[in-house]
Amino acid sequence: MPTIRWSWLLPRVALLVALAWGDVRTMLDSETWNVFGGLTLAIHEGGHLLFSPFGQWLMIAGGSVTQVMAPIAAACMLLRQDDRYGVAVVGTWLAYSLTNLANYIGDARTMALQLVGFSDDPLHDWHYLLDSVHLLPYDTRLAGLVRTLAVGVLMASVVLAGRILANGAHPRVLGIPQEESDA
Repeated sequence: MPTIRWSWLLPRVALLVALAWGDVRTMLDSETWNVFGGLTLAIHEGGHLLFSPFGQWLMIAGGSVTQVMAPIAAACMLLRQDDRYGVAVVGTWLAYSLTNLANYIGDARTMALQLVGFSDDPLHDWHYLLDSVHLLPYDTRLAGLVRTLAVGVLMASVVLAGRILANGAHPRVLGIPQEESDA
């Protein structure tokens, strides 16, 4: 049986702590920088382009859909490779993405957020989406639900990673190829 590779275990613990702490800070203060911020914004904006052939409503919704689906897709790919620790790490990205989305949804009526766009007056996605289905008065309630989901995803990710790391840190569980772990 292979021995525990502390040189692989300790960086993974440090990564988990750093990402989880970054998410908690973002949950407490949406203006806090997060390592996933730029990536999530780029994927959100790309989602608008991806969904643009399907009409205005889906194009506008596509940014938010894509920013949530990207980490889910990454987690599925890692799960197919049996990298459960990787899935937990990607869960911290999903938690950030959901937190970011909750902030955007909760701003739908006030429209106080500084938006990114290609015009001088960019459209507020969630104001448009909620208003179009007559749910604009419920923006903060919906945001609260998404924020609660983000907290749950972060907690599940930390618990999953913690269990993986605590259960012996076997090289296969950590996603280390077998030939490297025997060296």
